[in-house]
Amino acid sequence: MADVGIALNRFGLGARPDEAVPGDPRKWLLGQFETFDPKPQAIAAQPNRQTIAGELADYLDQVRMLRQQGAPQDRQRPAAMAAPAMAQDRMAPNAMAPGTKAEDPADANDPVKQARRFAQRQARDYYVGAVGARASTALVTPAPFVERLVHFWANHFAISIDKVQVVGLGGLLEFEAIRPHVLGRFGDMLNAVERHPAMLLYLDQAQSVGPNSVVGARAAGRGNRNLGLNENLAREIMELHTLGVRTGYDQADVTEFARAMTGWSVAGLTRGLRARFAGVEGTAGDFIFAAPLHEPGARTIMGKIYGQNGEGQAQAVLNDLAAHPATATHIATKLARHFTGDAPSPALVQRMQAAFVKTGGDLPSVYRVLIDSPEAWAAEPAKFKTPWEWSISAYRALGMKTVQPQAVTGLLNQLGQPAWKPGSPAGYDDIAASWAGPDAILRRVEAAERFSAKAGEQIDARALAPRLFPATLSTGTTQSLARAESAGQALALLLVAPEFMRR
Repeated sequence: MADVGIALNRFGLGARPDEAVPGDPRKWLLGQFETFDPKPQAIAAQPNRQTIAGELADYLDQVRMLRQQGAPQDRQRPAAMAAPAMAQDRMAPNAMAPGTKAEDPADANDPVKQARRFAQRQARDYYVGAVGARASTALVTPAPFVERLVHFWANHFAISIDKVQVVGLGGLLEFEAIRPHVLGRFGDMLNAVERHPAMLLYLDQAQSVGPNSVVGARAAGRGNRNLGLNENLAREIMELHTLGVRTGYDQADVTEFARAMTGWSVAGLTRGLRARFAGVEGTAGDFIFAAPLHEPGARTIMGKIYGQNGEGQAQAVLNDLAAHPATATHIATKLARHFTGDAPSPALVQRMQAAFVKTGGDLPSVYRVLIDSPEAWAAEPAKFKTPWEWSISAYRALGMKTVQPQAVTGLLNQLGQPAWKPGSPAGYDDIAASWAGPDAILRRVEAAERFSAKAGEQIDARALAPRLFPATLSTGTTQSLARAESAGQALALLLVAPEFMRR
């Protein structure tokens, strides 16, 4: 690959036929730091957090009311559980279509069916819209390198919309907590993510209660064993978001961090006397520190004593984790892997780690090291595209500037990478073995054939290919396109050519 092809495809999201070819690839990448828009029109037009969280609060209220009215206990679980059935139904393109079946009045008192309907509504109205906004932004952005970084960080701080409470909020985590900080300091992004309602709900932090807190003590006095400390968020912060697995902390540190985090919660999802007692009243979806939930006392984490009171205790721990050398190594390794190959150069990782430490986690400084590194400009293709990357590069190659939200959502489902639904806090894998299986390739071939059938004879792939891969197109691909029996066949061949499948 020539440098210009690397800039467009490895750093960027794939070339568009109507955009000028960068004259200076490195300068083009650096210039995107000035042109990136954290809140482009497609994203700004999405419903806000208060609206979506308000509907969630109404739904939770409804479930509590049904519970008080004596609905069977085994039918109450959907209020807090994952939402398996709704996800599959809702993600299918046909399920998005208007004119869904009217609700049976008998279902009104069935919490399972109510949970499914709630999730379907949030999916149809908010999740699909957010996926469309993300895709449309990626199609026309003047800063495709920075958009790729947004997608990288969204996967680093992964949530999964399998859980009913975060279906509608999934896209907002990326839009509100990641985009504004992608060119800032890592610690600021970390703070924004860990305080976002989508993360607090996904990893059960919102229901974590200190055993000796005001609420915990009263619950224990009443024999209520359903309330207690939840370690999910504290564990994932240390293991996935900052330090990395097995990097100088142990289970006792996780537990202590979880105790420090008690009180970090989401406002407005519980109402009435219970909310006032727990200290979680407020605008639905806002971050709140609920003092009655907080475990009192000092904490010792990784050998350091944190004697702060209240919200500042976990904040102090988070600040230290953000600046820890192990965090710098973890982040540098993942970034290097994303851009330079499944097994990144240790020397490159060390240089990026040093830049992170030296600048206190200034992310553009780390990105500059990457752009300046010879490893990132190796001529051989470094990465096999994920389904998201392949889909966006295909849309861009076809010159599309907008995309139907249902269409892109359906395509990603079919290719195996639905947005914000990796099924695990670890996010989607960033290595070839996860995406290059025969079945996955076959699904891309089928999608390429659909693209070409829709384009008909309007696109000349033989003329398009050199614009997408300047000074990069292989002889084999050139000959394959020349031998195609039709324009449509040539386009389908281009979309699954080695140059298009790898970056």
